[in-house]
Amino acid sequence: MKKIVFTLPLCLLLLSCEVEGDLTRDAELSIPIPENNSPVATGNFMPTSGIKVTGSAKIYLNGNQNEVRLDGFSVSSGPDLKVYLSKNATPTDFVNLGNLTSSTVYAIPNQVNVSAYKYILIHCQQYSHLFAVAQLSQN
Repeated sequence: MKKIVFTLPLCLLLLSCEVEGDLTRDAELSIPIPENNSPVATGNFMPTSGIKVTGSAKIYLNGNQNEVRLDGFSVSSGPDLKVYLSKNATPTDFVNLGNLTSSTVYAIPNQVNVSAYKYILIHCQQYSHLFAVAQLSQN
């Protein structure tokens, strides 16, 4: 009986970030990138187990502000999803760029050395569950 009482909350915790449906996006409300501006780095998102994701992440220098732009992006729904700029494919050494919202542009703080970060992560902070990883390659 004790085993069931202990196992049930553990199962609920693990299943709480299960696929609920595709995240729908509103029309992009972002500042346009000048036509001659190419991305500094790009990467395609790869899902973790049980997650559906499409799209890519691109880092642009827009004026004097680095920013991450999500292109053609869709991910399974989940609570408390964050966008991280990370040094690793796991959320251990990262900069939190904010909540995943219908916005497709996330500003990178000016003090961050972008070249030291090789991944964009979509992470469920509440349940510490990684949803998707985009490994960046420098252009």
